[in-house]
Amino acid sequence: MVTRALDYRRPIELGLSVVPEAETIDEIRALARQADEAGLDLLGIQDHPYQRRFLETWTLLGDLLARTERLRVFPDVANLPLRLPAMIAKQAASLDLLSGGRFELGLGAGAFWEGIAAMGGPTRTGREALEALEETIRIIRLCWSGERSIRFEGRHYSVSGLHPGPPPAHPIGIWVGAYKPRILGLVGRLADGWVPSLPYAPPAAVPAMQARIDEGAAEAGRDPAEIRRAYNLMGEIGDGGGILEGPVAHWIDTLTQFVLELGFDTLIFWPRGDTRRQLALFAEEIVPAVRAEVARSRSASGASGASGRIYSDSARTEPPETNRLGS
Repeated sequence: MVTRALDYRRPIELGLSVVPEAETIDEIRALARQADEAGLDLLGIQDHPYQRRFLETWTLLGDLLARTERLRVFPDVANLPLRLPAMIAKQAASLDLLSGGRFELGLGAGAFWEGIAAMGGPTRTGREALEALEETIRIIRLCWSGERSIRFEGRHYSVSGLHPGPPPAHPIGIWVGAYKPRILGLVGRLADGWVPSLPYAPPAAVPAMQARIDEGAAEAGRDPAEIRRAYNLMGEIGDGGGILEGPVAHWIDTLTQFVLELGFDTLIFWPRGDTRRQLALFAEEIVPAVRAEVARSRSASGASGASGRIYSDSARTEPPETNRLGS
């Protein structure tokens, strides 16, 4: 299929994702410092507490915030069924305050229910997971509202006479990991952002997903351009012929098109191979070139524009086994 040119003309941000494996903690810390020093905007970490090789994500994010100076971090995405909404709000606000406003909130309705159940969490149907996510967003916003006492009665979650606070240091974004139409509509109605991963949202499928988010925004009287669109990108800079396998020039062209054709404003690199070298190539050669090319194209067109590149499901890539964990 040929994509319709789609550019919400938001400022673009670029970041890094790392796998929270306990045995690679020194490498993770080095990558976080490298990303911070290179001027990247964001660091995302998946949240799967039932994965025996993984560190607990929120604890790791706190550790990395203490070792960096400007990098913003977020769970990519937080595992809601194993975390109460009011506690999510409290943890997020606390990390934001402690870091001077460098925490964002990626949020997922849940996946890998067998692992969740093994830790004592609930098993939910798709409809129940959607209901719980909506209740959670509403409770979190109440917790950050500055009100002295809040109440909310839901089917899955309730708070009664809760004294929330302290509020976060900055307006934390709530970015939802979502793929199906109903939850995409919820993103448009309630969330601050959408954060899918390329293997589960291949380029050919993205325009329809973006349209559903925009429909949800219109139903709620929101401007679709208010909503961040972040894309987790798994790949390797170098040889190869996949959609995210190839030399620097290929990456620059592809990521530029993700912004100008598919409507993404935030690109999160999930490197394979020699991660430090991959990060250096990304930060030093690809990031500035993508920023410059997007700025040039927007300036030249005066409106959203794109080359009409053809994307198809044959370009879909599958993540490595350790990464097959998107919520």
